[in-house]
Amino acid sequence: MTLRTAVPSDLPQIVAIERTPAALAFVGQWDEERHRRTLSDPDARYYVAESSNGTPTAYDILRGLAESSGSVELKRIVVNSPGHGLGRQVLAEILRIVFHDLRAHRLFLDVFDDNPRARHVYESLGFQYEGLMREAALRNGVFCSLHLMSILDRE
Repeated sequence: MTLRTAVPSDLPQIVAIERTPAALAFVGQWDEERHRRTLSDPDARYYVAESSNGTPTAYDILRGLAESSGSVELKRIVVNSPGHGLGRQVLAEILRIVFHDLRAHRLFLDVFDDNPRARHVYESLGFQYEGLMREAALRNGVFCSLHLMSILDRE
């Protein structure tokens, strides 16, 4: 697995990964134009994981890069085929990038209350539970709660 900074030509594959059946349940659905705007924002950075043949297999979005607080948000991490360890690999590399390359102090994320698989991966890599954001996201017409989690550079 290779993780690299995404470029605009990656956007169709990013949207396709986001539309996989496993992602539909837990990932907001952005159109290509929304991704294009976010990709061009200096406060955000996309990374794409590629298989050995160069095919994108996962992506993630970091936000808050321009903040002076050193607190970066993992807005999104999506793999095309969950349950095979790719998400853990990508997240481990994101932790290295955030704390080593970007010199951030804190990485935080939110995860749906009904996504125990993702919560388990985050906890296994050292993320700490910070609280419940009640009915903070609208998914399929229903308000859902999100768990707020974070990890600090010293952890």
